[in-house]
Amino acid sequence: MSRVVAAAVQMTSTGDVEANLACAERLVSEAAAHGATFVGLPENFGFLRSEGVSAPEPQSLDGPWVARMAALAGRLRVTLLLGSLPERIEGERKVHNTSVLLGPDGVTLARYRKIHLFDIDLPGMEHLKESKAILPGDERVIAETAFGALGLSICYDLRFPELYRDLTRRGARVLAVPSAFTERTGKVHWELLLRARAVENLAFVFAPAQVGEHGRGRSSWGHAMIVGPWGDVLAEVESPGEGLAIAELDFERQDRIRRELPALDHVRLL
Repeated sequence: MSRVVAAAVQMTSTGDVEANLACAERLVSEAAAHGATFVGLPENFGFLRSEGVSAPEPQSLDGPWVARMAALAGRLRVTLLLGSLPERIEGERKVHNTSVLLGPDGVTLARYRKIHLFDIDLPGMEHLKESKAILPGDERVIAETAFGALGLSICYDLRFPELYRDLTRRGARVLAVPSAFTERTGKVHWELLLRARAVENLAFVFAPAQVGEHGRGRSSWGHAMIVGPWGDVLAEVESPGEGLAIAELDFERQDRIRRELPALDHVRLL
């Protein structure tokens, strides 16, 4: 497949799981109505509240949240990225922060458990410790889709370029970064990092995003975005509310850029 229309969802998840899932269904349906066949939801699309508030119902990967979204993907015939959900771990109090990729028949194509956990203490700004409730994953994941290889990641992973270089080296043409990027860091780092990962890897970067207030002391920057392999912003949600960043991913253009600027062939690991 030489082209695919992609849509990165921007939404504001809260503690109301049913409202979040209904919003996700509505926005994915809207994306499909605009011609998108690859749609992505942001990190924590089903539940997001104040720092330290655990999800009320950790999910199995064949549980009700995934089943509901799988039915939606099958009905709309879209490849659907569930940005992340709290995956229950048997015998553990903590969960994984897990992306699930669903095919247009509703079948699970891949699962990715967030590797890098957001543990920061910025004096006077933010104190967040994801590892209090989450166990990190230990596997880098590439999914094979109808439009090519998709490298999976989540939010804070974006700050670790070696992850994306490895995904690209292993064949990824699109790098997915579903996120709930904090408002303060997002203002200065979000677009910069997305475009850097695109340029470094001559890859498309696909970034669904949370936006706005989720609960006391927790807000996200938004600006869901799709970036091209030349570092150009192909689509962005600039509003402070929900929306869709929709763009065509042209893989023939990507091939041409990689031929004309063969930096990936010049990597020297000394």
